[in-house]
Amino acid sequence: MREIVFLAPNSRVRVLTIFGTRPEAIKMAPVVRTLLEDPHFEHFLVVTAQHREMLDQVLELFSIKADFDLDIMEERQTLSQITINALRGLDSVIEKVLPHLVLVHGDTTTTFVGALSAYYHRIPVAHVEAGLRSHDRFNPYPEEMNRLLADTIADIYLTPTSEARKNLRREGVDSKKIFVTGNTVVDALKSLEGYLDQIPLPRPLSPTRPYILAEVHRRENWGEPLRQIALALRDIAQESPDLDIALSLHKNPVVRESLLPVLGETTNVHIFEPFNYLEFLSLMKKSFFIVSDSGGIQEEAPSFHKPVLVTRIVTERPEGVEAGVLKVVGVDRQKVRKACRELIMNKEAYKQMSCSPNPFGDGYASRRIKDYLLYFFGIGEKPPQGFRPEIRPIIS
Repeated sequence: MREIVFLAPNSRVRVLTIFGTRPEAIKMAPVVRTLLEDPHFEHFLVVTAQHREMLDQVLELFSIKADFDLDIMEERQTLSQITINALRGLDSVIEKVLPHLVLVHGDTTTTFVGALSAYYHRIPVAHVEAGLRSHDRFNPYPEEMNRLLADTIADIYLTPTSEARKNLRREGVDSKKIFVTGNTVVDALKSLEGYLDQIPLPRPLSPTRPYILAEVHRRENWGEPLRQIALALRDIAQESPDLDIALSLHKNPVVRESLLPVLGETTNVHIFEPFNYLEFLSLMKKSFFIVSDSGGIQEEAPSFHKPVLVTRIVTERPEGVEAGVLKVVGVDRQKVRKACRELIMNKEAYKQMSCSPNPFGDGYASRRIKDYLLYFFGIGEKPPQGFRPEIRPIIS
């Protein structure tokens, strides 16, 4: 039996949620909405705005308003600047709210700083999407270290999968502090799925021509790795004139400097400014397959049965590799090109990657998180049932 923290009778659980980037906002929006709708909770949201424009798009989409906005984003900001500015701003917010619990998500610098600030104020921390591990401190960078540091501080570990739970147990975390929820990104996706078919493809993409969706941006890939990925995409475009490549171009100027010189003049490579979340989900759903280093895409695309070629050295989401919906292809030009060609030319290989159910979630993670927090604070009598993925179907 886990240790329960009891509140005074009829008191509400005061929760402060902290996030700062678009991926965090997408994944935490369903949790925030669920807590706001339950009268047992008094919820406050603070955003660091580590990402500004893309974060605001998601808040508007889910009709969520921040109670506190630190607005720390600066042009070409360093990790040190993000850390210092976020920590300074969060100090005053926590002192005003005096929460019973701080919720952080995932692996951004905001995640680590949010957990650290809560610890400095002796406030318990619940880490949503705890336990992911690549087992390489510099891949992804700085995300792997951020999640390690946040998990060192956390008091409650809300893991998306049983694999993440196993990682924490191997590190010595008490099993009573861990609860498997499923990934909240699937909750977000399912709440919006009904709108996706209504969104037209951006020109010059056409429903009559298949397209590969590409989105690459991770910090550890900056420079030559991104250039290698771009060269591979250019090769595929030139070798396959009957398909298109849709590149969603990240705002970061370092990413643009690596990709644009290589891909800017290729006829059937179409370069787009970042889409809003609904538009991007629609593009994923309608794509042939996806080439990306994004963590969120690895978790979302399986719900649409779209194969993902992961342009990274390692992934902290091995469940997708084991389920067959993801393939880690690295960042070498020839390896990325070869993996793309296999999906284009080999129907059986494509079928193998596109048939599985999503191993990361079922759309009920936010409800499980809410119910678990009610149990933790002595309001619920027993913990909810944890998430268990569907079994991969057998292909005849």
